[in-house]
Amino acid sequence: MASRLIDTNILVYAHDRGEPAKQARAIQLLAHLQVAAQGCLSTQCLAEFFRAVIRPARPLLTVTEAVQQTQRLARAWPVFPVTPFIVLEATRGVRDHQLAYWDAQIWAAARLNQIPVIFTEVFNAGSVLEGVRFVNPFADNFSLSAWG
Repeated sequence: MASRLIDTNILVYAHDRGEPAKQARAIQLLAHLQVAAQGCLSTQCLAEFFRAVIRPARPLLTVTEAVQQTQRLARAWPVFPVTPFIVLEATRGVRDHQLAYWDAQIWAAARLNQIPVIFTEVFNAGSVLEGVRFVNPFADNFSLSAWG
């Protein structure tokens, strides 16, 4: 069962040769989650991934490679759609918890799909917001074995 939502930054780092330590950790985490069938994505993460890896200032993949990788991700992981309920929950996250909207939408996707953990480096690592825990897999104290 999918129990960890993978934020966009993890997906992007898996392709970022300019950040070799983060790239290695991202690849290791993704492989572990895939083997354990514990990872999932939101449609927002897929869209953000595509845009991030082809950004003009520093593209990590060609457009063709990015299309292929986005297709692979969509086939490899359960993907939760962004629904009107998620949008409304995200607006509540902005209002009640002062989250930036796009971060709130990731949180809302996890919360409404009963995913208790988001792997990300964006949120306040270790914090829990209405039952959703934010874990930074790039933190020095992160242990992959603790999540297996």
